Amino acid sequence: MEETERDVRSQALVTTLANMGELREESVVVRGVATPLRVIRPVDTDLLLDRIVDDPEQNLPYWAELWPSGVGLASEIAAEPAFVSGKRAVELGSGVGITAAVALAAGADLLATDYAPESLVLTRYTCLHHAGREPETMQLNWREEADVARLLEDGPFPVVIAADVLYEQRDIAPLLDLFERLVAPDGIVLLAHPGRPPAKRFLELARNAGWVSTVHEYMGPWPDANDFGIVVFVHRLQRSESSPGAGRNGG
Repeated sequence: MEETERDVRSQALVTTLANMGELREESVVVRGVATPLRVIRPVDTDLLLDRIVDDPEQNLPYWAELWPSGVGLASEIAAEPAFVSGKRAVELGSGVGITAAVALAAGADLLATDYAPESLVLTRYTCLHHAGREPETMQLNWREEADVARLLEDGPFPVVIAADVLYEQRDIAPLLDLFERLVAPDGIVLLAHPGRPPAKRFLELARNAGWVSTVHEYMGPWPDANDFGIVVFVHRLQRSESSPGAGRNGG
């Protein structure tokens, strides 16, 4: 995409976020990526909280934060682009688009999903400026069967990527079920988390269900200095050969 065309498109994306109040532009350094990523996100978190009052899911606006897990997952992809290069991939919870942008630049054929439509706009913006193109996007609540069915129409996927999607106990069972249905028999999951208890419980149940894991640790630098000392764990999950899902066709 030509620079002028890109600028016109990025301004159009920003315009759709007019009801988010003031937007902050920031540069995010990702280890292994030569150029800092250019991201925008809302400044007024109180405004975002006001907007979820009538949301039956009461999902907090986590998508507007620069979480270490997203940066750590992007670093993993930058270090091993073959994970995603030339492959159909889906991201669960795209946030502001840091991981999505690095995956696109690495050659992924990416579908980015998030519960918040605003997140998908931010993701398109970040990807456009870093990778020169936008991913496909889908608004998704992966705890809702109707949304999962819609996603599965495009699956199964060789690669599923997710960062910081295990905040609460209620996330564990639906996510494990989704992975069983969404990941191709020989596919992989790249799952990043900072050691929260729900993530640890999820990984225990995943092992019991026949998933095997290798893990890398990342210690920053993180965009927010207050996150100093946080360790991000990036797990590569694959089915063992004896797993019930290993030989199925998926879908």
